[in-house]
Amino acid sequence: MTKFTMYGKLIAQPGKREELAQMLLQAAEGLQSNPNCELYIVNVSEEDPDAIWVTELWRDADAHAASLKDEQTIALIQQARPLIAGVEPMRLRPIGGKGL
Repeated sequence: MTKFTMYGKLIAQPGKREELAQMLLQAAEGLQSNPNCELYIVNVSEEDPDAIWVTELWRDADAHAASLKDEQTIALIQQARPLIAGVEPMRLRPIGGKGL
């Protein structure tokens, strides 16, 4: 079984970062009961007033893909879309380190 990591940089529409961040924190709360999601952290940039970074660690890539089919997740994504100016996902395969 290979863990799956994803870093996502979301650029909020100007002035909408806090609103978008709150939605992402809502998503994080919804993942509390998902044992396949091992880490979901919402970060805001110190340098860019519109940038949010999400750090995710999943049991595997299939678990991440399955989470995107959840009805609550789909609804939250649809609700957040108007607040997002851009997305830069980065899919990674972790190989080791503290906390892994």
